[in-house]
Amino acid sequence: MPSSRSGGPLPFLDHLAADSSRFRTVLASAPADARVPSCPDWDADDLLWHLGEVQWFWGEIAERGLTDPADLDALDAARDARPSDRAGLLDFFDRSSERLTRVLGGLPPETPLWMWADDHTAGYIVRRQAHEALIHRLDAELTTGDRTPVDCRLAADGIDEVLRVMRGHEPDPDLTHVPVSAPVTIATVDAMHSWTVTPVRITGTWNGREIDVQRFLVSDGPDAASTAEISGSAADIDCWLWNRPTEGEIIRDGDAAALAAVDAVLADSID
Repeated sequence: MPSSRSGGPLPFLDHLAADSSRFRTVLASAPADARVPSCPDWDADDLLWHLGEVQWFWGEIAERGLTDPADLDALDAARDARPSDRAGLLDFFDRSSERLTRVLGGLPPETPLWMWADDHTAGYIVRRQAHEALIHRLDAELTTGDRTPVDCRLAADGIDEVLRVMRGHEPDPDLTHVPVSAPVTIATVDAMHSWTVTPVRITGTWNGREIDVQRFLVSDGPDAASTAEISGSAADIDCWLWNRPTEGEIIRDGDAAALAAVDAVLADSID
């Protein structure tokens, strides 16, 4: 994780609290039916409910100390129905967000908790939720037209997470991966870090189902085998990887086929 090697570990809990607060402030003044341009199927109230539900869910995981996926079924019985008005939605979000930061803040990072990713710890849940709040804070700001800057180190860590966890692939004996293009370097112009990704097609049986998807093999730094490079600020690359609009320009140079293969991986929604 690049942020840990320059300037020490990131204060993910502080970022989670700050971006959740900004999200709430922005949406509190937005018309309920205002469309979210980065999530066109949602209006402002849908976005408010979505992040509230996400933070409620992980707050339940953390507060109950759940580690077994079989325990997740019990969460459905505890879910609140969606409130019918803005005041109810804000109250639900406030309670969910406060509990999430409070409970996670009281757990050692190594605390085992259920997580869909390979890292089953409270520390990763804090990291994941910091990035969740960041992206949806941006969605809220795009809804009202009041966009604010993204922290460079947090964005660089977001790039690392989205490449490795959300869109990455670790070789697995039950799965076959075949490169579909030459490697491509993704470089930040302000965070002093780069990654090399190789788009691969993955086939096989995973958890009892047949899969056929495209993902990245990821390594740190540039690679002499790269035939193309994508560069920009850390904030813009993080937004681009999440299919959100950038503020600055992202430069794409080199082999068109390799760049198209990267785009094909990103076309698979992860929202």
